[in-house]
Amino acid sequence: MAHTATLTHGGFNLSARFANLIERVKENRARASEYTRTYTELNRMSTRELDDIGVRRCDIADIAREHAYCA
Repeated sequence: MAHTATLTHGGFNLSARFANLIERVKENRARASEYTRTYTELNRMSTRELDDIGVRRCDIADIAREHAYCA
């Protein structure tokens, strides 16, 4: 009795794994773009405008990261 081994890596074939990789890359690029947009928009605001909305300039990167990657 002969056994044949099938390499499926968790039930995914190669084309499904590749499609999954492409989808993750697209999602990561979209998140990075959202981070950059948010960071740039906040960074262009004056200190007074930031004070009005309760944001310190040193917190801009954290706010942009939270918005893009944790939302």
